[in-house]
Amino acid sequence: MRIHIATDHAGLEFSRDLQEHLEREGHEVIDHGPKEYDPLDDYPSFCINAARAVVADQRAGIEALGVVFGGSGNGEQMAANKVEGARAALVWNHDTARLAREHNDANVISIGARQHSIDEAVLFIDAFIATPFSGEERHARRIAQLAEYETTGAIAGHEIH
Repeated sequence: MRIHIATDHAGLEFSRDLQEHLEREGHEVIDHGPKEYDPLDDYPSFCINAARAVVADQRAGIEALGVVFGGSGNGEQMAANKVEGARAALVWNHDTARLAREHNDANVISIGARQHSIDEAVLFIDAFIATPFSGEERHARRIAQLAEYETTGAIAGHEIH
């Protein structure tokens, strides 16, 4: 599987270690930056580029997911979610990583590099990659509503206030 990765300065070493793990597991890793440490870097472009690449790959029929990192993971998740077609989830344990895929068909996860050990992050990422979307009707319906709102600003049959 192709895995797109992005970070900010807080997650740079974390990202490098995780890229090595993913490559050992046989994944193709694409690093969207940064390439070097800069304490004043701005994560949005890195994370947006990773999310855009995931969505483009998936639309082209390429099996791809994304992982973004930052100090808390919050801003990185927000940046990734600005991309149409991206469904980025902040994960903080095995269950949130698994449920991000199983219930929400997330295609990007965000992890706080200052919140977790490298071993924990590996567990989260491995669970995320290994878990398929359940395809249950209720989950598919909700994902479709999010996509509809994302593209039209409305959800059919539901009033938006």
